[in-house]
Amino acid sequence: MTATFRRALPLALALTVALSACQKTPAPAPVRSTEPMAVHTPPPVYPMELGCEDIGGQVVLKVTIGTDGKPSAINLLRSSQNKTLDDSAVAAVRGWTFRAATRNGQPVPISIQVPVTFTPPQVRPESCFVYDEEKKNKL
Repeated sequence: MTATFRRALPLALALTVALSACQKTPAPAPVRSTEPMAVHTPPPVYPMELGCEDIGGQVVLKVTIGTDGKPSAINLLRSSQNKTLDDSAVAAVRGWTFRAATRNGQPVPISIQVPVTFTPPQVRPESCFVYDEEKKNKL
């Protein structure tokens, strides 16, 4: 029995060392990340004449937010089918600010999709009636 024990002892020690080495390998630290957060997002200019003519739509933009929290690139993903509304949406978003996204505490650039909706007024404001009169007088 002692001879068997002497032969098994080195194997048992080797297994113990190998298994303990496996346990000592630290798990990789989890990646801590945060998404960007809007800080200042004033609405786009909605041209009165388009609202008065019941023209609206939705623009979808791809916005890359830089490490400084400012849009660094803006691309039109889906048009409203009205160039004036598309341009107004891009101009507004260009002036927005965000809290930058982070990875492990460091700011990183990230791209997001931003829908901008232009909805004509439900009740026509007085300015639309003035606009209608001016438009008639030009004809």
